[in-house]
Amino acid sequence: MHTLLKSVLNLSLIFLCSASLAQQVDKKTLLDNIEFLSSDDFKGRRTGGEENLRARNYLKDQFIELGLKSHYRNHEQLFSFEGRRDNEKYEGANVEGFIGGNTSRKLFVITAHFDHVGIGRAVEGDSIYNGADDNASGTAALLALAEYFSKNRPEHSFIFVALDGEEMGLQGAKALIRDFPFPLETIVLNINMDMISRNDKGELYASGTYQNPQLKPILESAVSGQIPKLVFGHDLPNTGSDDWSNSSDHGAFLEKGIPHIYFGVEDHPDYHKPSDEYKNIQPDFYFDAVNLILKCILTLDKELLKE
Repeated sequence: MHTLLKSVLNLSLIFLCSASLAQQVDKKTLLDNIEFLSSDDFKGRRTGGEENLRARNYLKDQFIELGLKSHYRNHEQLFSFEGRRDNEKYEGANVEGFIGGNTSRKLFVITAHFDHVGIGRAVEGDSIYNGADDNASGTAALLALAEYFSKNRPEHSFIFVALDGEEMGLQGAKALIRDFPFPLETIVLNINMDMISRNDKGELYASGTYQNPQLKPILESAVSGQIPKLVFGHDLPNTGSDDWSNSSDHGAFLEKGIPHIYFGVEDHPDYHKPSDEYKNIQPDFYFDAVNLILKCILTLDKELLKE
């Protein structure tokens, strides 16, 4: 092969590999964060508890370190609510960070809840419901995406919100919608992540294209040839528990007619059990899933500018 041609091909290969690596989150940081947030020290991050507050402070510090701005004092949107089962008053807080867009002031709102159910009935001597998949996985992914976009500015403006009180009735998401810092009409899309770190079939679900069919071809183009396999569904009305339309925080956006895509996996044997621990996640699946979500967001950010 001609030396010059060979050099050009080698440079092209290096460029393509570098571009591919550039569109990835940092794996070590991602795994360190999910392991940290789901450790026994946080005792399940129950809303209103001391450990929930510690998790909140950690998330706030991460947003500040990344240079994210906020529309709330100290990056915290405070709210209160009455428990559905005990009628007690709870104090919660969402953690919010903002990145202005290159092109559009319209918003992508990227969410994941950081609370879990706390201490509960012991199973084989373990009473800490760590919530590694539910939802330290989404929370660590939120931090990873915030880090990526703090270095690679998106076209739309992005709001990242670690939501509290999801396990008690989507309370943080409802509070965010009630006290949103911009008119709700400026929200182009909600991307919600809840349980994304393990699936034995190598599948990640994107729920919400039934309500928003215009998003499906965009997502299909983003994930062609990628792993894990992105599967659409779990959003058909009148299908009972198989319909995830209100199963997590995106439900509060759906109620207001705001388009959403919910990334998640189907329930596994450790769902809402003390065994939902870091040792039971699938690190390679998780890393690939977060990068797949990143590719979806990058493509949506570009394609939705055309509308």
